[in-house]
Amino acid sequence: MTYPDLFAKKECEKALARIENLTRETQPEWGVMNAAQMLAHLNVAYEFVYDPGKHKRPTGLKKFFLKHLLKPFVVGPKAYKQNAKTAPEFKVAGESNAEFDTEKTKLIDFIEQVQRDGVFKFLSVESHSFGLLTEQEWNTLFSKHLEHHLVQFGV
Repeated sequence: MTYPDLFAKKECEKALARIENLTRETQPEWGVMNAAQMLAHLNVAYEFVYDPGKHKRPTGLKKFFLKHLLKPFVVGPKAYKQNAKTAPEFKVAGESNAEFDTEKTKLIDFIEQVQRDGVFKFLSVESHSFGLLTEQEWNTLFSKHLEHHLVQFGV
């Protein structure tokens, strides 16, 4: 499957329009997260890049496992399955819908920042979990995850 190119302004704008359709009352079609939790969950991938000190980098055996076994699944073309297991770093069970507006604004800001920075910034940045990524892998990393959860919430 090919995912929208979030480095392209037009595709970025389409994604942002879908996010704008979310409300704190939007219910998921599957899973247990509320809308604010989903937005906070999506923000983690961007925090890895834009606030790298917030999350501990994997080391040793975990780093090896992520880079060699999980990376093809995460940045590959196959869509995520509904109710797939969530990595511990992405679990945000404490978020309540009171944080919805904050998390939504944060996600929009992150996506706009990625688009402004462009792909060349990312080609020189090592992924939090997977090492250096190609242009396609970076886009898939962001776009595939976003698509999965926007579909989950019907937008």
